[in-house]
Amino acid sequence: MPRGSSAKRERQYEHIKDSAKERGESDRRAKEIASRTVNKERARTGESRTAGRTSTRDMPSSRRGGQRSHSGAQGPTRDQLYNEARQRDIKGRSNMTKSQLSRALGR
Repeated sequence: MPRGSSAKRERQYEHIKDSAKERGESDRRAKEIASRTVNKERARTGESRTAGRTSTRDMPSSRRGGQRSHSGAQGPTRDQLYNEARQRDIKGRSNMTKSQLSRALGR
């Protein structure tokens, strides 16, 4: 947490981090999720010195509640599937469609 954060933001950070861990995220990823969420909320409410346009104009993360997560209506995007295929070193991935990538990854 940044220096000068309020007690409320500290509690919010811990709550989000613990929730992410319960969902099975790694400790590092849980900290990243919590930091990004809390920093965005700080920017929206004017608690931070600088704030990007998306932080101030976008829907609050508390209201969004995972609407843009990977498990949305159509699942992960083709690019997300492609990146996972690249990490797993699946051959022929560059010519695959979204459904072919999905099958190759065993989804």
